[in-house]
Amino acid sequence: MTHQQRFSIGSAEDRIALVQWGAAGKPPALLLHGTSFCADVWDELADDLAADYTVIALDRRGHGESHKPAADRYHFIDYAEDLCRVIDALDLRGIYGIGHSAGATDLLLAAKLLPQRFSQLFVMEPTAMNPRAARDAELSEGGRFSVEGVLRRQAEFDSFDAAFKRFRAAPAFANWTEASLRAFIRHGFLALEGGRLRLRCTPEIESAVLRPIIETMEQIYKGDARGNPFTWFTEIDCPVRVTTSEKSWRIYKDMASRAVSLIPDVSRLQFDHCVVQEAPQLVLGALREFAPATAK
Repeated sequence: MTHQQRFSIGSAEDRIALVQWGAAGKPPALLLHGTSFCADVWDELADDLAADYTVIALDRRGHGESHKPAADRYHFIDYAEDLCRVIDALDLRGIYGIGHSAGATDLLLAAKLLPQRFSQLFVMEPTAMNPRAARDAELSEGGRFSVEGVLRRQAEFDSFDAAFKRFRAAPAFANWTEASLRAFIRHGFLALEGGRLRLRCTPEIESAVLRPIIETMEQIYKGDARGNPFTWFTEIDCPVRVTTSEKSWRIYKDMASRAVSLIPDVSRLQFDHCVVQEAPQLVLGALREFAPATAK
């Protein structure tokens, strides 16, 4: 088992919590999780990847032990700027960026903001829209249901075992490895008195995080005063591999295609499984296959 180190950057108001696997001195691999998860869901992959890299994963804002800002501070640029703060604070260079879902989008945007810091990006089902095809509309009824529906999600559990059993029964987690799911329960929840657990990414936070994502899915995301960042994809100058899964919902494949249509130096790969927490060794092989051909 690779040695694991926990640390953070920033103050209490803007804290970003990080986990590092392996010793410093190797090329950095930077791992970004998707919505509602935490850094530790990468544990199985990171443990093996640490043979070749100094592996660092972070809790994205609103998740894990990182800061929990107000509901209007979960735009894509906010996440990208958090990531840039981490990269600057740790002086990371030659980064192999590896991300899933909205975490993959963080990496793509950060690669535009800090173009000299990344060697390549491996992004699994990034959240993306084509800004050229943006529509001026409000969320659909289904979109509102998705954003508001998470507010009814159970946030507290009597014990670790109760939480594990509940999440194991959920379709989204049914095929996760036991180690990945246990890591999520251990670190994605806050321990309360009497052995109870509460989600760190609360339903209220997840709803705020989801709104820009669902707007992006529906091609209506406008951003805030800083504008729509998806135009930045055309300025990414490192090699990018975009992956999807045969079993993924159509919208995730569509968003991957949108990203591919914008990124200059891009290739595609399709997995049988949806996420790294289901088949870490399969993803590890793909990561190692991509790296040698693109390393600078």
